[in-house]
Amino acid sequence: MTRAKRRDNSFTTAAGAFSARFLAHAAPVLVHASRAALDLIFPPACLNCRQATQAHGSLCAACWSKIRFIERPFCERLGVPFSVDLGNEGLLSPEAVANPPVYGRARAVAHFDDGPVRHLVHRLKYGDRMELAKPLGAWMARAGAELLVDADLIAPVPLHRRRLFARRFNQAEALARSISSSSGVPEDPLCLVRVKETQSQVRLTRSQRALNVQGAFRVPEEMAARIEGRAIVLVDDVMTSGSTVNAASRALLRAKARRVDVLVFARVV
Repeated sequence: MTRAKRRDNSFTTAAGAFSARFLAHAAPVLVHASRAALDLIFPPACLNCRQATQAHGSLCAACWSKIRFIERPFCERLGVPFSVDLGNEGLLSPEAVANPPVYGRARAVAHFDDGPVRHLVHRLKYGDRMELAKPLGAWMARAGAELLVDADLIAPVPLHRRRLFARRFNQAEALARSISSSSGVPEDPLCLVRVKETQSQVRLTRSQRALNVQGAFRVPEEMAARIEGRAIVLVDDVMTSGSTVNAASRALLRAKARRVDVLVFARVV
């Protein structure tokens, strides 16, 4: 190799190393600058009331204070909070003993009541506010960390095809994607299907709700191998009586799932 070619190669190598070092140091600065520019155009605002906040995807202090988060102590099976701390973890509520659910454990972020929680759920579900799924799902991943730590698969509660066509998206699937992104547990929206078009559960009694969703879910034959022997976390936006998640859990267990737990954003307590 001639001396001139060696000088050219040395220059190319040095230039490449300089470029790599420059990009390594400049990338964080560029990312920060782009975020700052975005904040100027679209300043962070509360997910609920749109008041100014410190960060995107968060709530203001006033809305945060109105949420009744579900924290321990609570029933190990149903995830329903106890009114007093009995001093022992792993306790079951009278309801869990008298009417044990089909699923193993249920966890929720907060009570479903009037205020920010109801507004957030309704805006996601009926207002096409798909951007809410990411922060809500991240909260769910934290609330359900003990379910996700050894889970194999996340399965959203499916909509019937006609309702999916009318609504255009499944809010449970959007939440499941966000939980998967936060936890690293894979999500599969096709492992469970809704084969029965059920009526709205809103005005039904507890027994009517159970009858309404009886036989509503099925694991497709081609998905059976994906379910068998797996620990599944079933995801929905709201749990009321538990009839829907019980019916969906039953279908997964019939397909030989090893375990089914339930994770929702909010529940009626």
